[in-house]
Amino acid sequence: MYFTDENALGLGKLLRRTGRDDILYPGHEDLPEIPVGTLDLDWMPIIGSRNLVVVTRDRRIRTRPAELHAYWEHGIRSVWIGAKQDLGPRQQLDLFLRYEERLRREITKRGPGPWALAMSPSGLRPLRLHEPNRDQR
Repeated sequence: MYFTDENALGLGKLLRRTGRDDILYPGHEDLPEIPVGTLDLDWMPIIGSRNLVVVTRDRRIRTRPAELHAYWEHGIRSVWIGAKQDLGPRQQLDLFLRYEERLRREITKRGPGPWALAMSPSGLRPLRLHEPNRDQR
């Protein structure tokens, strides 16, 4: 299952409208503990415990020190979806559907988190997650 954060909320809603039941997002009735407006650091433990794959447009979520620590602490698995130019929800949907089969193989191959991937018009590629310094924990 996937969790689209608020940066990819439009994508999550479009995927649900296509009949998908494997997509959750902030404010979804099946995820009452994450209302719209929930901060990253507050939803990350919940998503990690539910073993969901995060789909986001937030380029910096995996590099900010507190969020990076949460990646490692909660085993976050994520896919950054984007391109050099900003993509609207319909373009994100097309991109996600184009590479979803490969994404599923990567999820199986990579197993438990933490890990991060980038999905762009040129394909899917791994993103490096630096392990936070022990003194930052």
